[in-house]
Amino acid sequence: MNFDKEKTLDIFLNVLFDRYRKAVPAVKKITGSLIEAGVIKAQEEIVNDHIAFRTLGVPHLGIASFEKIFLHQGYKKMEYYYFEGKKLNAYWYAPPAPEYPRIFMSELIVKELSELAQQLIYKYTSSIHKDPVDALDLDNGAEIGTFFHQPLWQLPDLADYQRLLEESEYAAWVIYNRYYLNHYTISVQDLKPGYNKLEDFNRFVESLGLKLNSSGGKIKVSADGLLRQSSTMAEMQEAVFAEGERMPIAGSYVEFSERLVLPEFRELPLTEIKREHRREGFETNNADKIFESTYIKPAKD
Repeated sequence: MNFDKEKTLDIFLNVLFDRYRKAVPAVKKITGSLIEAGVIKAQEEIVNDHIAFRTLGVPHLGIASFEKIFLHQGYKKMEYYYFEGKKLNAYWYAPPAPEYPRIFMSELIVKELSELAQQLIYKYTSSIHKDPVDALDLDNGAEIGTFFHQPLWQLPDLADYQRLLEESEYAAWVIYNRYYLNHYTISVQDLKPGYNKLEDFNRFVESLGLKLNSSGGKIKVSADGLLRQSSTMAEMQEAVFAEGERMPIAGSYVEFSERLVLPEFRELPLTEIKREHRREGFETNNADKIFESTYIKPAKD
């Protein structure tokens, strides 16, 4: 990979994570407790399995726009996922080098929503007449970092947010949070014994007073049994709406994943197991439930 691209990617990923960490109390609580327990010495030792973004499928936005940032950095577009009930498209993107996180990018299929919901979304996005990513210098990490947190549309009215919330919690989350980092993911298999199995790590997280997403079970398991995922529930934070109204809404959250060794590599010594020997990609059923980590009223089993 070109060194300049690598530096660009480092810069804007660090900007993203720094702001996310400051806004999501669970990150500091988990990291601090891992350091206190002697599992790690610093945040940088945690392997970030993937980060996720949410977008709106409207002209000049959505995946077609947003993915340009990562494709330019050398990411490779991988499998497609469809979430019928939540009306979402998604793809995952493989990083240009193993030290970088995978990207999971989803998009609300706005045209499948009710007429009212579509009108509300277009009320805020119809003023965008060209792809804002096309105006970026994609070799400028600081500029990209700023873009992730700049308002592409005006703050919603509280009433509009609540109407969207009734039909699609995803739509409501994006209309307020925009392109904010939705979550990062701790790779538990890369931690020390006692913390490197999802059952153990979940117990550790719950001992900190954090609530786990129980939709589909606290551990979501892929059909092949090789991808196991859990997450905290997004903590509520007070949001200020367009007319100064205030209401607690769901922020971002932390995910934990365990990727098991593929059957053909199970005889390899543990010291020789690398990323390519473990289960790759994602799982629709797992991700469907992980989305509910920002639900104000999460579904139960």
